[in-house]
Amino acid sequence: QVQLQESGPGLVKPSQTLSLTCTVSGGSDTTKYSAWSWIRQPPGKGLEWMGVITYDGSTYYSPFLKSRTSISRDTSKNQFSLQLTSVTPEDTAVYYCAARPLSSGAYLYWGQGTRVTVSL
Repeated sequence: QVQLQESGPGLVKPSQTLSLTCTVSGGSDTTKYSAWSWIRQPPGKGLEWMGVITYDGSTYYSPFLKSRTSISRDTSKNQFSLQLTSVTPEDTAVYYCAARPLSSGAYLYWGQGTRVTVSL
């Protein structure tokens, strides 16, 4: 049973950096992934893909967020992280992490999401 869990502060001040970590647990040792992504959903709006880090460590970002977004991984800890700089109230959203298994080719595993509010 694969589980993903987002963690990080729920409140960030404008102009600061939003930092979140996704921890992957469960499943068998043979479970493998091709990519790990961050997706967010502002209140009352749809899902927005932010970026991805692939199995070989390559990163790709949304052109709307590329200048402010950085995704990294720590394979020894089964974790990958998100950093979003210079945040504004428009960055208030529920943030999700998701993993794509090699056997599927689709993002089958998702975290429950964590709400982040950007406000003074």
